[in-house]
Amino acid sequence: MTGSPTEDGPDQRPAGVLAETGRTLRARRRELGRLAGWSTAEALPALLSGYLVARAVDQGFLANRFGTGLAWLGALALAVLVGAAATGGVYRALGAVVEPFRDELADRVVRGALRAATTSGTGPGSAAVARLTQQVEVVRDSFGGLLMVVRGFLFAAVSALLGLVALAPLVAALVAAPLLAGLAVFVAGLPAMVVHQRRYVRTGEALGEAAGTALAGHRDVLACGAQDRVVAGVATRIAAQADAERTVARMTALRSLSIGLGGWTPLAVLVLAAPWLVARGVTAGAVLGALVYVSTGLQPALRALVQGVGGGGLRYVVTLERILRTSPPDARVPRPAPADAGPRAASASHPALRVRRLTFRYGPRARPVLTDFSLTLAPGEHLAVVGPSGAGKSTLAALVSGLVRPESGAVEISGTPVGAVTAGRLAGLRVLVPQEAYVFSGTLAANLRYLRPDADDAALMAALEALGGRTLADRLGGLSATVVPTALSAGERQMIAAVRAWLAPAPLAILDEATCHLDPATETVVERAFAHRAGTLIVIAHRITSALRADRVLVLDGGPPVLGDHREVLARSATYRELVGYWDGAPASPPAGSPARTGPA
Repeated sequence: MTGSPTEDGPDQRPAGVLAETGRTLRARRRELGRLAGWSTAEALPALLSGYLVARAVDQGFLANRFGTGLAWLGALALAVLVGAAATGGVYRALGAVVEPFRDELADRVVRGALRAATTSGTGPGSAAVARLTQQVEVVRDSFGGLLMVVRGFLFAAVSALLGLVALAPLVAALVAAPLLAGLAVFVAGLPAMVVHQRRYVRTGEALGEAAGTALAGHRDVLACGAQDRVVAGVATRIAAQADAERTVARMTALRSLSIGLGGWTPLAVLVLAAPWLVARGVTAGAVLGALVYVSTGLQPALRALVQGVGGGGLRYVVTLERILRTSPPDARVPRPAPADAGPRAASASHPALRVRRLTFRYGPRARPVLTDFSLTLAPGEHLAVVGPSGAGKSTLAALVSGLVRPESGAVEISGTPVGAVTAGRLAGLRVLVPQEAYVFSGTLAANLRYLRPDADDAALMAALEALGGRTLADRLGGLSATVVPTALSAGERQMIAAVRAWLAPAPLAILDEATCHLDPATETVVERAFAHRAGTLIVIAHRITSALRADRVLVLDGGPPVLGDHREVLARSATYRELVGYWDGAPASPPAGSPARTGPA
């Protein structure tokens, strides 16, 4: 991406990142509670180390009671073992917070890419793929790292300060003052760090785009004699990226200052003030315990915090900003509405589907796929759409289902305009089964219940029986069997997707060549099951036999559409007669006196 003016707009600011992060953390309070519990146990050595060392010195070794000293050190070893055992629980709890966040971002990026592709008609671009495969993983890793370093610092710092207060409040005050000063310096520099990190990322992307464009068009560059101009343009991008990288490198000095002030200064203060502290009643063991608290607890925790937030934290902010900007909140994948929330049948007062004066083309100068097209389906009607490849059958399915917006015209399902409802509401009006069926890793029951979460096992088995999928379920091992998408054939994936759609409460079902990988006999079973399903059915036909099972047939062949029952369309459409003829084994001749086709439906 190049650095356009919009990139520094309000949606680029960290406020959006903070709001999204806060929303994520609030949604996972229970998981955060478990993380805090395990962190408390893990922080036990940080809490007790200095105190136990002080007791071992004062009450044991300095008093010539070596057994007592060793006993105190043994207690410290036990605390270390408890903390080590808790570390496993910390990482498990961390995964419960981070992984769902990663999944939500992936859903959002996919939805945003699909929406951009279908509204523009250009198909998904490489930028969306990069955001999915690279930027989402960057956010996931940096989010997990941030949680770890912030959590680690909070628990280590609080534990060490409590231990210092228990040893000697005066010592705690001497340590806390430079620690807070170091933190203040770091926090004050964070906004500037974010700005420079954002510039570094943006200039790097601009350089990559400029270099890629120059390499892709090198023949044209040579033909036009524009080598010097192109090289100068790329060189400018290189210089900008190098300057941004040097600025980011200089910011490491601020991090070093924070670590030195907050981590090393307390050690120096304790060493220099040791005689003064002992003169005021602080024991030698307490001074040594304070040094242990600072060197093994506070200083490593502060270093991890500054380096983690100053490195991964900046990447987290900048990368998540870009994902939020390019994939707005309404681009998240909507979860299916509960079965009782969506309409189960078309309203008697409205047609099941009404398409009015629809026009659509892929690009402003492209030939229209549909022009001034209208269609009305009654509740419970079964329509088959046939025609050669590229005639607009799948485009019509995408327009009807609301995945693509028309250039002009309107689509209504049960009286509801598809362009005026949310994605969740639209999912309750229609269900679309595409040619490439989507099956996810999980149990067979989870795959089948995706659009109807309240369906019990009996309903799932009845659906499998109705659509001819019982054999597949038995082969997989039943409803509780784990589905591995890559281990299924294309036809098996289509069967699972068809059963899932058959169970959906939506009153309009659209099968877009959804049975093309099934054998003809199984396809017949599936389509008949959908025809007997409550609601309306549109079949984008893969085989001409689908048209013979439909109430009406719509022929799309690049000319005026033809609509009617089988006999009417056979008499009016030369394309349909040809399709039926080749299916029978020889081209059919038109009935005497019948026109090839008539006006639009």
